[in-house]
Amino acid sequence: MQPEKRQKVNADVPSAGCPPIALTSLAVYNNGMTDTPLSADDLIRAKDLVDKYRRAMAQRIVGQEDMLDGLLTALIAGGHILLEGAPGLAKTLAVKRLAAITGLEFKRIQFTADLLPADLTGTMIWEPDKSVFSVRKGPVFTNIVLADEINRAPAKVQSALLEAMEEYQVTIGEQTWPLCDPFFVLATQNPIEHEGTYPLPEAQLDRFLLKLKIDYPGAEDELNIVRLNQTDWNQKCETAARTQTSAGMETVLGTDSITALRTAAARVHVDEQIERYIVSIVAATRPARDKAGRSVLAGGGKKPFYAGADAAAFAMPKAQSEGIYRYISFGASPRASIALHNCAKIKALFAGNTFVRPEDVKTAAFPVLRHRLSLSYEAEADGLDADAVITRILASVPAP
Repeated sequence: MQPEKRQKVNADVPSAGCPPIALTSLAVYNNGMTDTPLSADDLIRAKDLVDKYRRAMAQRIVGQEDMLDGLLTALIAGGHILLEGAPGLAKTLAVKRLAAITGLEFKRIQFTADLLPADLTGTMIWEPDKSVFSVRKGPVFTNIVLADEINRAPAKVQSALLEAMEEYQVTIGEQTWPLCDPFFVLATQNPIEHEGTYPLPEAQLDRFLLKLKIDYPGAEDELNIVRLNQTDWNQKCETAARTQTSAGMETVLGTDSITALRTAAARVHVDEQIERYIVSIVAATRPARDKAGRSVLAGGGKKPFYAGADAAAFAMPKAQSEGIYRYISFGASPRASIALHNCAKIKALFAGNTFVRPEDVKTAAFPVLRHRLSLSYEAEADGLDADAVITRILASVPAP
């Protein structure tokens, strides 16, 4: 998506039925602010906003720090999130809490097998008294969309979000409507249920900035969850307590704060060696074969990405690459390089640094890459998931 196109669309946002919010994506900031250093005052302000966000989320969400930081990371970067976890792990509650503390409009869509694409985007309605068709917009016209159990709907419904997630617009009939800014899709899926579910197509998976895996809380965290809910039960009835979590809450991270965080993240410095490291990690996920059938770290699928002095520093050893590539059918696209670059900058900002370290890249690599790798049958036979393969790739690609 080109920044200029997004800015033009934003001018028409009020007509789409959304509140007039003026936000600019991180891509636009990166277009003109990468050479502007991040000042100490801006860094302190950004850290203060991040701490406020964490405290506000922690009032209702116990533990799950990675999920909470991932939600804020995607909101700053202007991307979308795929949440994967068993039922009852506060995925929906976290999204509602995020909408409440940011003051953004929120809508929830329950994906089912009988859902239609028009149920998401909207449709044309015939008005007999006027003898014309009018547009009835769907729930996708909002700031934060919770696509609950997205893998329960067939592919044609899932694909209805493709244009919205990539182009930030929806075409109904012959007219194209801009979406809100920010527009943020959080899709959830249950990894333990397979009957009656439909795997997401690779084209849609690639449009998610991050895939966050939600695990069961530890014993101490679960005890705190029980105590927190018991306190709410004692104060009010269950219905009132749940309503209180999303209504009447103070906005602690409004649009001005989000803009400040995006500006600060765009000004985090990324050294050229770190940029090459990011690209080499993503390139290492792509199995490429030379004429002799040997795996190589490739750019363009034909020749090694690095040449000359850089080859020794960044090329993956042959034995390691062949050991990894047998587990990968398809690798990550250039969207992964862009996402890893932006998310590493945000990770550095969260850590209170003005520059990206290799550790920031490694931490961001898991949620950025785990849904973009298509694993082979050998990986399943050896009991390896995407995180295990990413761990081997990070161990094989030398850090600067």
